[in-house]
Amino acid sequence: MLFIIASNFFNIYKVQFVGKSVDELTKGGNLGFNKQVLVYVAIIVGCSLLTGFFTFMMRQTIIVASRRIEYELKNKIYRHYQDLSLTDYKQTTIGDLMNRLSEDVVAVRMYLGPGVMYVVNLVILLLITSIYMVKTDASMTLWTLLPLPILSYIIFKVSSIINQKSKIMQKSQSAISTFVQDSFSGIRVVKFFAKENYIKKNYGIKVTDYQNKALDLAKTEAYFFTIILFVIGLLNVAVILIGGQKYIAGQLSVGKIADFFMYINILIWPFSMVGWVTSVNQRAEASMQRINEFLDKKSEVINTNFEDYPIKGDIEFRNVSYVYPNTGIKALDNLSFKIKAGESLAIMGKTGSGKSTIALLLCRLIDPTEGEILIDGKNLKEHNLTNYRNFIGYIPQESYLFSDSIENNIGFAIDHPSHEKVVEYAKIADVDKNIVGFKEQYKTLVGERGVMLSGGQKQRICIARALIKDPNIIIFDDSLSALDTETEQNILENIDQKISNATSIIITHRESSAQRADKIINLTEITNSVTA
Repeated sequence: MLFIIASNFFNIYKVQFVGKSVDELTKGGNLGFNKQVLVYVAIIVGCSLLTGFFTFMMRQTIIVASRRIEYELKNKIYRHYQDLSLTDYKQTTIGDLMNRLSEDVVAVRMYLGPGVMYVVNLVILLLITSIYMVKTDASMTLWTLLPLPILSYIIFKVSSIINQKSKIMQKSQSAISTFVQDSFSGIRVVKFFAKENYIKKNYGIKVTDYQNKALDLAKTEAYFFTIILFVIGLLNVAVILIGGQKYIAGQLSVGKIADFFMYINILIWPFSMVGWVTSVNQRAEASMQRINEFLDKKSEVINTNFEDYPIKGDIEFRNVSYVYPNTGIKALDNLSFKIKAGESLAIMGKTGSGKSTIALLLCRLIDPTEGEILIDGKNLKEHNLTNYRNFIGYIPQESYLFSDSIENNIGFAIDHPSHEKVVEYAKIADVDKNIVGFKEQYKTLVGERGVMLSGGQKQRICIARALIKDPNIIIFDDSLSALDTETEQNILENIDQKISNATSIIITHRESSAQRADKIINLTEITNSVTA
């Protein structure tokens, strides 16, 4: 605040010396320089330097602060992303999440930085300028500043329109982000069905829709800015008309009229930014609503225990039921079973019978609607979630790899894995012989979601990633489906030898895989209910 006051004070203070210089130069018809004029010039130069210095400090203080807020807000949103349950992710789109993290945060930062700076600067500038203008000529000040209430009324009326159009434009932008994300993720499907033109057409429709909404907003802002500049132009006309009459009447000198022109020109730039600041404010308001809407969303899965302790692997389902939110589909109904640590359980059943739901419940990516899950005799909700997951090796049905090297993908599950350990578990997953056949071997980049690898190679890398943490509970969610029977048996035998004490949950359609387990559960789908 001190920097803003100082920069505006010196900027306004120098104006009176411009008028005095003009009067001194035109005094007695003598247009020559003298010592007094040089003193005035020196003061003007000094004030200009001080104005520049304090303006720099003002921008450094406010803009840097807004960048720090942007940094904290992005971290807060990203941390909240990590805390959300799987169900929360299914209720929104990746493109919308990305848009909130990028575009919406930037909109808020623009308001908290330049937006606030220009508003505070304008208020202080207007106060200081008004004082000096009144000292120069009170009646002329009244007439020249008379259009300002009209300007305030226009800003008030148009700002709500800009706000609504900003919200509509941001939703359209989120739709584009989601569409692009889906198109890139499913590029194989797009090319396989030769739907490139279809995707291009739909992308064009969405971009055109966004363009129309953006142009509509830009048109409103353009009218807004034009009106503001027109009102400001009236101020100059008022100075010419009123100042000219007062000069003719001998009530005002040429220097004083020059002062008024300087005051008006100093006010023109900040007032011309009123429209931009209003637009930034409305966009930030719409963006902050979207951010708060997201941050207010509470995760279904809440961690209440932060104590670390070992997990043995005893598992018990007691009358567990699960209904997917929003759809009302009952995936599990009153399911009960129990296995001891070190035992293996095969889960079979038709598609849609709830097999994968059991895996998600065991990983506590979702919580049961009814009943309870006991791990080592203790309700799963009472366990430290992070600690519990550190003892679980989960191989999902859909093999997901990060856009990184094979080595980093396998070692992702633990901190600072050695190359030797990565190779060891790649051999257990029966994928080492494929990896060494690549030119870059373990440094080979897998591409987007592992696009450079076959389905079987991706599955085996995911298996190695799950096993490298030496888990006490291993969950295979139909994650051997892309492998031939021989490779599948090799992997299971390797696991039996390396991690023989782990509790294994094998979700599969293959009887050969199920027969290796100590126990088998066959889920039967009856009107969306499941029995064991």
